[in-house]
Amino acid sequence: MPTMASFFLFFPTPTITGSSKSSPLIPLHPSILPQSLNFCPFPSRFHSLLTSSHFLPLASISPDALPFSDDPPQEDPLHSLAEAQLAVSEYLQRFGVLEDEAVSIASNSPRFLKMLVDAVRELDETSMWDSWSKERGELDGFGFKEKVASMAMEKGDCGKVAFLESVGMNLSSAMNVARYLSGEMLPSLIYKVKYMKALFFSGSGDGILIGKNARRMMTNLSIPPDDDVQQTLSFFEKIEARRGGLDMLSSNEESFGLLLESFPRMLLLSVESHVKPMVEFLEKIGIPKERMRSIFLLFPPVIFFDTEVLKSRIMAFEEVGVEVTVFGKLLLKYPWITSNCIHGNLKQIVSFFESEKVPSASIINAISSWPLILGSSTSKLELMVDRLDGLGVRSKKLGQVIATSPQILLLKPQEFLQVVSFLEEVGFDKESIGRIIARCPEISATSVEKTLKRKLEFLIKIGVSKTHLPRAIKKYPELLVSDPHKTLHPRIKYLRQRGLSERDIASMVVRFSPLLGYSIEEVLRPKLDFLVNIMKKPKKEVVDYPRYFSYSLENKIIPRFRALKGMNVECSLKDMLGKNDEEFSVAFLGNKRTAEH
Repeated sequence: MPTMASFFLFFPTPTITGSSKSSPLIPLHPSILPQSLNFCPFPSRFHSLLTSSHFLPLASISPDALPFSDDPPQEDPLHSLAEAQLAVSEYLQRFGVLEDEAVSIASNSPRFLKMLVDAVRELDETSMWDSWSKERGELDGFGFKEKVASMAMEKGDCGKVAFLESVGMNLSSAMNVARYLSGEMLPSLIYKVKYMKALFFSGSGDGILIGKNARRMMTNLSIPPDDDVQQTLSFFEKIEARRGGLDMLSSNEESFGLLLESFPRMLLLSVESHVKPMVEFLEKIGIPKERMRSIFLLFPPVIFFDTEVLKSRIMAFEEVGVEVTVFGKLLLKYPWITSNCIHGNLKQIVSFFESEKVPSASIINAISSWPLILGSSTSKLELMVDRLDGLGVRSKKLGQVIATSPQILLLKPQEFLQVVSFLEEVGFDKESIGRIIARCPEISATSVEKTLKRKLEFLIKIGVSKTHLPRAIKKYPELLVSDPHKTLHPRIKYLRQRGLSERDIASMVVRFSPLLGYSIEEVLRPKLDFLVNIMKKPKKEVVDYPRYFSYSLENKIIPRFRALKGMNVECSLKDMLGKNDEEFSVAFLGNKRTAEH
């Protein structure tokens, strides 16, 4: 008997019938190793060694770890598994699958393989194999590999089940879809699946955004869905139930099998005469190929539409004033605009806004910037319009609101009322709240706890008293939605660096709160430099008159400074800039004319 050190554990490379070359070693897929398939049990120590490498020098393994014993020799489960994989690989090649592709499919369809092996063993154990094979006119004396191949042929799916499992489907779904695709040839099916996978799952790294958009589309749909949208919602729900939820929608490992299971009809489409013309059409309307996956993942049924259907959708938007060049951007934001239910709701939404006397330009801006409103029922929109009307926001003001922040129309009434109640607690009456919302509508869609209250705390922290908060917010409501780290803190830090105290800055914010919204490089720095270096005025002047920063340096500050300097006139910033042209002329230029006479 040879020594243990002279052996290596490996699978033989048997010769495929009809081929002069040996087939490559079939790799073991971890999920189909004997322990998971309930083959003859063997020590877990050996199993762990096996899964870590396909080739294991036996010299490095303790003899106790090997499944050898003094008992009569039994069938080697690993050898049986290798033969079963080889049988499936050869079976797939009979249907025109290339050898490497067949090996890969056989290695990645463990449940299909187990089903075949279990069926063969059941017939063997019950001594029914001979009668079963004779009924089908097969020869006696089949080996294990031939039996597996015969059982695969008996299934009658022509290799589709194994292939569909290998791309991510569970066995039950693979069998159902294989029956649906019974008329497809396996090589053609493989080509289609590869093309679809590339179309749906290759492109820019916007996976998290796609998942976020899917949730938003689901949440904001309040009209009855048509069949295509309902099918999409069901697909989303399947993804949401998986680990990672809709954030995994763009992950081919997690989603591709569910996509094919939910929309098997896409594998009946002709790639050349249907799908590729669709892709070319989308490119023509301005959608980059690498971003198309967002459209297909968020609304898979769109792939069934022909280009004439898409053209009719574009025409419907043109009729309400949306330009063709904008449609591509809308499609990326909200792919459901191509569905029948959104198409039917478009004119109803436009008619509703027109009845509220919203200007046409505002309607188009609202649809273009936030197309999700097209998935809302007019009754839901009416609830929010009534709330705004109660604050004096109507007609042109309503148009301004929906043109800049149409998303507030999709708020739940209780969410909107929470914001109104918060502003009332700050000290505003309903009319003032209406003006604030008309100027800065996004406040309405802001979290009271996470954003609004924190902004008040920030203002109080920098020295704005509670009694002065309404004044500061009324002059610049955008304070409540400004990013403290990107906007507010940097401006305060810059003013401190220029020598202004915290008390000075607080005083300036109370008097002129828009100060904290001005760009440092484009407004604060050049105007402070001109004040100190050219006008030779102390920085204290901007504390008394922070509105100085609101005037144009080129069109107002410099011309008036030069006019006063030419007359040797000294005055405060407020006297210099706070007057209109006529008042300034009377106050200063008139003195010059009198002196000339």
